[in-house]
Amino acid sequence: MLEILHNWYRRYFSDPQAVLLTLILIVGFTVVLTMGYMLAPVLAAVVIAYLLEGVVRFLEKRQLRRLPAVVLVFCGFMAFVLFLLIAVIPLLSVQVSQFLRELPNYLAVTQNALMRLPEHYSFISERQVLELVDLLNRELATRGQQIVALSLSSIPGVITLAVYLILVPLLVFFFLKDKEIILKWSFSILPRDRSLATQVWGEMDQQLGNYVRGKFWEILIVGSATYVVFAVLGLKYSILLAAVVGASVLVPYIGATVVTIPVALVAYFQFGWGSDFAVVLIAYGVIQALDGNVLVPLLFSEVVNLHPIAIIVSVLVFGGLWGFWGVFFAIPLATLVNAVLRAWPTTRDAEQGASHG
Repeated sequence: MLEILHNWYRRYFSDPQAVLLTLILIVGFTVVLTMGYMLAPVLAAVVIAYLLEGVVRFLEKRQLRRLPAVVLVFCGFMAFVLFLLIAVIPLLSVQVSQFLRELPNYLAVTQNALMRLPEHYSFISERQVLELVDLLNRELATRGQQIVALSLSSIPGVITLAVYLILVPLLVFFFLKDKEIILKWSFSILPRDRSLATQVWGEMDQQLGNYVRGKFWEILIVGSATYVVFAVLGLKYSILLAAVVGASVLVPYIGATVVTIPVALVAYFQFGWGSDFAVVLIAYGVIQALDGNVLVPLLFSEVVNLHPIAIIVSVLVFGGLWGFWGVFFAIPLATLVNAVLRAWPTTRDAEQGASHG
């Protein structure tokens, strides 16, 4: 057994580059796992800086110096944030309040529909329906208490949000302005012989930037298209549903399936079974089809393709470890794992290289 472990270690860790890359990965994952909550503003700023870096590079290619390009892009970013805070979020909060006021009516309609099930399906008993209704009422009462408790403790959250609104833009500006200085400092604390880590970082830098920018545009395009379509069809809570549909693209495959439920329920409560209900679901299906077959290939053409099983597993694993950020970065992290596995040196590679030499 010891010999097997020794041979395995010699094969995969005989190269000092592999040991260095392992240490970097262990330190990075440990920092995020233990200090992720405290570093949330930094993580958010890194994501936004990656998002804006592509625009800065585009302006630099148009013969604009780095600092003016950063200032111009940063001003555009702040204008976008102000637009969200002043125009979009108030409308969204109004629709959330409206939905919560009408929720008891929807629950009453749902309960009446459930009580009629035994009349149409003999295998469903009235007792089972009553147990289901009682379970739903208890669950809703629990959720209601949680909402009240959350609202009572929302003052610290508001203060934290205000701090984030100041810290994150400042961090974004300095990440963009001093990008080369930060990277040079980061590489200066590493050993000079770091070709493997540099190779993996170069691939991940490109993949992560493309992914973050692509996801931003996908959320914006899908959310905007959904809002326009639902508003034209006269569906209630069009802004709220558009925001949920746009956010669902963060979770590949699973998100679109889960969000179908609230879209279908709102359409049913508003229109009932009929042509209007069918039109809403068909329109939603067309949006999802265009997203998956046209938009995603167009936006993520430069991102390494991963098998659907690898994507779903990465969403489950990293989402369980880091919550929202784990879900958001599930594909880049899976790409990191893939890049490390492909670049990892082994004694077999060294022997093959020596034989070819």
